[in-house]
Amino acid sequence: MKSDLFSSENMAQQAMAPGMTLQNAKSIKYAVNGEMHARQGSMIAFRGDLQFDRKGQGIGGMLKRAVTGEGLPLMAVRGQGEAWFAHEAANCFIVDMEHGDVLTINGRNVLCFDATLSYEIKTVKGAGMTGGGLFNSVFTGYGKLGLMCEGHPIVIPVTPQQPVCVDTDAVVGWSANLTTSLHRSQSVGSMIRGGSGEAVQLRLDGEGFVIVRPSEAKPEKAAN
Repeated sequence: MKSDLFSSENMAQQAMAPGMTLQNAKSIKYAVNGEMHARQGSMIAFRGDLQFDRKGQGIGGMLKRAVTGEGLPLMAVRGQGEAWFAHEAANCFIVDMEHGDVLTINGRNVLCFDATLSYEIKTVKGAGMTGGGLFNSVFTGYGKLGLMCEGHPIVIPVTPQQPVCVDTDAVVGWSANLTTSLHRSQSVGSMIRGGSGEAVQLRLDGEGFVIVRPSEAKPEKAAN
């Protein structure tokens, strides 16, 4: 049987070492030797001796998620084998985190990560009760973090001279040393006339970067 379908770029190869690699632009392959964590429902294939168990968020995490819809519906993957992860054909990226790195990421953009990484759902300071930006997941530790993004992300540098304002429905994450606040870019007169649809943004100040995607968030289905 012959087809471009069977080209080398589409064929899954045996893993040479444990851990996370990009299978292609839309999926991440993880060679599991022990334990790793992934978004619930994101496994698209696996081989080997693996078990998939729902992972709790703790009482605090569950309460925050119930109030805001933000959170990380996770599963723990244990054993030895290979698993592939993807979500609605979103583009996938791997971030290598070292000790001392702190990254705040919207839960909707997390696909999988090493068990050596820790995360905590925290309030985005200064964001008030805006949708999408009230709580984010803050990652620390040493290991790899698999992210997903609808479309090609834009990484925008933030400096003390040039703060950046972002739509809370488009932001993926930012370096956690930045300070956050609300920014109102719409005049009262414009709001009275019906508004522009871009009344309030999240402002980031300091030295670092912010990641945004080229589309606004779609409502997610609740995890079972």
